[in-house]
Order: sequence, then structure tokens, then C-alpha cells
Amino acid sequence: MDMGLSSKTALVTGSARGIGKAIAMELAREGVHVLVNGRGVDEVERTVRELKAAFPATSPRNAAADLTDAEQRAALFERFPQVDILVNNAGIYEIMRYEDVNDDVWDRYFQTNVLAANALCQFYLPAMLKQGQGRIMFIASEEAVMPSGLMPQYAMTKSMLLSLSRSLSKLTAGTDVTVNTIMPGPTLSENVQQIIEGMYPDESMTFADKETAFMAASLPQSELRRFIRPAEIGRLAAFVGSPYASAFKGSPIRMDGGMVPTIY
Repeated sequence: MDMGLSSKTALVTGSARGIGKAIAMELAREGVHVLVNGRGVDEVERTVRELKAAFPATSPRNAAADLTDAEQRAALFERFPQVDILVNNAGIYEIMRYEDVNDDVWDRYFQTNVLAANALCQFYLPAMLKQGQGRIMFIASEEAVMPSGLMPQYAMTKSMLLSLSRSLSKLTAGTDVTVNTIMPGPTLSENVQQIIEGMYPDESMTFADKETAFMAASLPQSELRRFIRPAEIGRLAAFVGSPYASAFKGSPIRMDGGMVPTIY
């Protein structure tokens, strides 16, 4: 399906690897010129080259920056003053006990997962509203609505993104600008795959066997019974960023593999 995105420009934060990279790939597949972001200039440049090789009709660009740094954000805004699609994907996470989450940790997660994304919205949303069209997405998690208790500092920030998305969506009334949140469930990022491989060192097991064993032992509530693949999230993001998704306004869009129970 042609998503009608050819020649659009998208800034995808944290897109040098993982879910962000998968979103960048799927947008580029639709003809989008992707601004690849990450903190490491070399890693970002490798992803830019990969996108260009795979989708030569597009013009990906290096948008490396530490988005928690106001000066680096300002430089980014000067280089790329307007985008059609903004995907706020960059974020940090780790398993932590609540008693170990001190004020410095709270501040670091708030700055990285919430305030950096908010700063991008404050800059790019007014131009979208002026032209009457645009797409903003936040990539959250099932932790936003069903905290596991294993990452309280992360879950809090993802819940905040749901609230921010809804507040910003109110500003888009009467326009073809949308602000939505995608909430993936457990996803097979590079880091997650390494963890699973380490948990099951038996070389006679295929990765599919290891994945099945892990899901049964640790995530039995998943109806998908496997990890979501980043490309699946990328395809959803491409749809949400397309003209066909104009009716999604301030929506929390779940893609959790049945992890979160629904109450009607």
C-alpha cells in the first residue's frame, strides 16, 4: 500500500538503532527523506549511508545531536527548521528498584524521555499548525498504562507522554495536524536479543526456541507469544504518519501483543 508519503521530511529521534532505525527504514521505504538522529555522529552516519543505499530515491541526512542539550537542539533547529513528520522515539530505560531511583535519576529520565521531546514539539508544532498539516508521534510503551514495577522511573515518563500527546492534540483542532502515541509491547531490539542469547547459552537451541522459552517463563500474558519486531512498529508508524491516519487525534495506539487487558 502506498502511504502517500513520498518526498515528505521526517525527523526520527534515536534512529541510529533499534525501534527508531526501523521507523526510519519504513518511512524511507515510502519515499520519505529521513533526518537520522542519535548522539554518536559516526553511528548516525552509518545509518544514513544504509538508508541511502537501500532507498536511493530518498535523501537521508545526518541530524546527530544530544537532544537534552539546549545548544545542540538549537543547532539542529537551525539546520532543519521544518519537518512534515516528527517521531519522538529517543529514550532511556533500565530495570531499577524504586528505592534506588534518586532525584538525579528522576531528573535524567524526565530530561531525556519527556523534556527533550517536548522541546522538539514546541519548535516544530507551530509551523505545522500554520501550514495546516503535519504529524507528531511519541513512542511510548505498555509500561505507560500497565507498569510492571521493574522500571518505575521509565514508566512514569511514558505515562507523561500520553498526557502530553493529548494536550498537544487539543491545539490541532480543525487542522490536518495530528499528535498521537504508539505504545509497543516487548520488542526485539538489539539489546533484548543479546539478553535472551545470554540467558540461554545452549548452542543447540535456535533463537526461536529461546524466544519461546523466555516468553513462556517471563511474559505469559502475551497473546503474541513472541517479541514484536521493530519493523512491525515501523510499519505502524508509517501509517500513523500518512494522510490515511488523519482521524487519529491524541490517540494512544496500542501494539502490545495482547499484554494489556482491555476493560469495556
